[in-house]
Amino acid sequence: MQLKSTEGPGRSAAEIVASQRFKALVRKRWTVSLVLTALLFVIYYGYILTVAYGKAFLSEKVGVYTNYGILFGVLTIVLSWVLTVVYVAWANRSYDKEVDELKKQLR
Repeated sequence: MQLKSTEGPGRSAAEIVASQRFKALVRKRWTVSLVLTALLFVIYYGYILTVAYGKAFLSEKVGVYTNYGILFGVLTIVLSWVLTVVYVAWANRSYDKEVDELKKQLR
């Protein structure tokens, strides 16, 4: 069973999936996802490796009540939120619009 559009003749789902436009969109999504995932791994594992091998550095005081370990821990969490915001902004600005355009082409 195929979906029918009231906007005139369209293309089948198989035609859209086989199109270069769809393949480029999938490639773009994977590229963005992999780059953001790599950045997240660098942030998290960088922090974990610093905890494992840089205990003296992380225990140094920053101000009166805190140290670099707490500061870097908070920074790790905040940067993961920033990466999430970057992905959502990209998806809202670019990806979702392209998906909607492809959906309009369905018959």
